[in-house]
Amino acid sequence: MKTRIALAQLNCIVGDFAGNAARILAAAETAFAGGAHLLLTPELALTGYPPEDLLLRPAFYDACRAQLEQLTQDLRRFPGLRVVVGHPWLPAGAAPRTNDLSANGGMAHGAGYNAVSVVADGAVLATYLKHELPNTEVFDEKRYFAVGHEPVVIELNGLHIGLTICEDVWHPGPAARAKAAGAQVLLVPNGSPYNLDKENVRLDVTRARVAETGLPLVYVNLVGGQDELVFDGGSFVLDAAGQVVARMAQFEEGVAFVDFDGVRPLPADIAPTRSLEAKVYAALTIGVRDYVTKNGFPGVIVGLSGGVDSALVLALACDALGADRVRAVMMPSRYTADISWLDARDMAGRLGVRYDEIPIAPMVDAFGGALAEEFKGLPEDATEENIQARIRGTLLMALSNKYGSIVLTTGNKSEMAVGYCTLYGDMAGGFAVIKDIAKTLVYRLCEYRNQSEDFSRRDVIPERILTRAPSAELRENQKDQDSLPPYDVLDAIMRMYMEDNRSLADIIAAGYSEADVRRVTRLIKINEYKRRQAPVGIRVTHRAFGRDWRYPITSKFQE
Repeated sequence: MKTRIALAQLNCIVGDFAGNAARILAAAETAFAGGAHLLLTPELALTGYPPEDLLLRPAFYDACRAQLEQLTQDLRRFPGLRVVVGHPWLPAGAAPRTNDLSANGGMAHGAGYNAVSVVADGAVLATYLKHELPNTEVFDEKRYFAVGHEPVVIELNGLHIGLTICEDVWHPGPAARAKAAGAQVLLVPNGSPYNLDKENVRLDVTRARVAETGLPLVYVNLVGGQDELVFDGGSFVLDAAGQVVARMAQFEEGVAFVDFDGVRPLPADIAPTRSLEAKVYAALTIGVRDYVTKNGFPGVIVGLSGGVDSALVLALACDALGADRVRAVMMPSRYTADISWLDARDMAGRLGVRYDEIPIAPMVDAFGGALAEEFKGLPEDATEENIQARIRGTLLMALSNKYGSIVLTTGNKSEMAVGYCTLYGDMAGGFAVIKDIAKTLVYRLCEYRNQSEDFSRRDVIPERILTRAPSAELRENQKDQDSLPPYDVLDAIMRMYMEDNRSLADIIAAGYSEADVRRVTRLIKINEYKRRQAPVGIRVTHRAFGRDWRYPITSKFQE
């Protein structure tokens, strides 16, 4: 007998119980109309993922429980359809995990579970509790959840379906236990964030589980932005040989179907793969759109400099929100080259955004006058440069306060790593779009945006912005490379040291000069205090400066 399974790739919002339930209901309506027997939704779809410390609040569990009960009744309009719903679950009479470890012998006590329930015809038919709790990179589920132990297998049209959740599939045990309990197919709801090449890693891991168990696998993932995380969807189905027989597009909501002939999944639509630049650009776009929209900002403000970083951020903002919700502000100083404001005007015109110029020279002079006596006899240095950056930050934040739009900062990962940025200056803002994008990748993304047929309007970034030497333009004839190694060298050292945890000796052995390696790694170390005060920004690598980088500011350790 044939069984049709629907895969719901949903963009959920943390804490929006009613909204998330409505998304599940809409997906169920599509699935039911399409003849599906079962609908699989992502991990914690009812609450959004990750809820973080909301999971420490009893009221959060109460609201979730009430919404699950309501959803269970609402799904009765689709008779016979099984819906797998992700949600946190707290046993009756239990309390959420607490951070107070003084009781119970110093052990954390009272915890809920990361769960999925199978709902049909007004009843919860089964509930599975996640076995493996990730506690690496951006994950800290052991802070909130207890570990489940029992497999859950449901029967549908004679097909026995085993449930697992996300991290479970990264370990052999849960899949093996499901098979031992009689499973013929594995369902895996996920809240798996995007990073470079993550989709290939997922395939390797799931293929390993298929090879061990001989069972086909259905993998459904969240899509959308949640603070610094971006979920890319990319849901897929593997047959018992580990071949992809269905795949949904990345970074897009939707419902897809796969038919099983007995235990064999039949070939279905397979979305094409995309280039690395296309995927990263899509991740940044959806990250901006969801952060701005989900948090209720009317629009964004970008400080446009005529340089490559602000050009990329402006293009991303327009693609994410539309030009009518984006405002560009150029703030030239006496050190701003003519080509900078000409290129800024040109790009704003190409994109059709509101563009304003606010010269800062009078304000710089006012600060200079106020500090003249204090600074008398002292040479000019980074102090005067930083004053210019801070004036610009103040102006952007004033516009933000007045109009309600959020300021998008334009600093990249290379600058954030070595502190080539000004606190309360170019770091001032609400969302750091390219915080995890190395400078060399910035150029690649700009070339992609200008040349790709994915966009109806290409060549939005003037060519001169991409070919001129990068400069902060805070003093005469300034170039970034006056203060930093070439960006290809800096980025490579940063990647090996910061992202891959390679030792200094390893990096030097890879062909980089000891002077450059020690200089870059020293700058990374001493600028931790700046990064702690930086706005939240989109994560696209497996290790970003944020929740998965936790180095002390005060430290005497030297490698």
